[in-house]
Amino acid sequence: MRIILEACEAEIVEKKSRFIANIAMVNSEEEALEFIEKIKKKYYDARHNCYAYIIGEDGNKKKCSDDGEPQRSAGMPMMEVIQNQGYFDIVAVVTRYFGGTLLGVGGLIRAYQGAVIEALSKGKIGEINSGVRVKYKFGYDFYGKIKYIAESENVVIEDTIFDDMVTISLIFKSEECEKLQKKLIEETNANIEQLLLEEIKYITVDDKWYGEYGDTISIREK
Repeated sequence: MRIILEACEAEIVEKKSRFIANIAMVNSEEEALEFIEKIKKKYYDARHNCYAYIIGEDGNKKKCSDDGEPQRSAGMPMMEVIQNQGYFDIVAVVTRYFGGTLLGVGGLIRAYQGAVIEALSKGKIGEINSGVRVKYKFGYDFYGKIKYIAESENVVIEDTIFDDMVTISLIFKSEECEKLQKKLIEETNANIEQLLLEEIKYITVDDKWYGEYGDTISIREK
């Protein structure tokens, strides 16, 4: 599953018609409608401002509009792009300035989808992952070994506190948590104390840790 972390924009031209896509992350249907109205005001002189949005991880709130274009030639094709690519909490608006040449339904579908795809290619895309946060306490003698294991296994080191002992917070991928926990116990001869274990969802950008994801996004950038 994916989210768009920063608003993005792109323009394509088909037979002199301009298709301007604006895409943003939204947390509610109200925010989606506000964004749509903002784009309509910005391009008040455009012939069409077609849109599609999906709210919620389960996509329980979604809507699209052809805004005067032939039926199912704009809004639904836009919806198919964002839905098939796994996006949610997203709104896409494509503004069309007519260039004088009719494109036909097939041409319109390709243009509206192409504008959305082009905008998404310029966006900062977050992948939603399931993980487990585990916090440990251990002696300084084991810090180097634990740090090495975490880095070699692509485990996120979220936080480290150096006091009388070392306290470290690690983010494991859900499917690897049990295996890596056993490895840490074995490598430290069980001289490691688990303080916390909780399931979380987190965001990666280009396969790198970006931040924790919750009901609202909580970003702890690293």
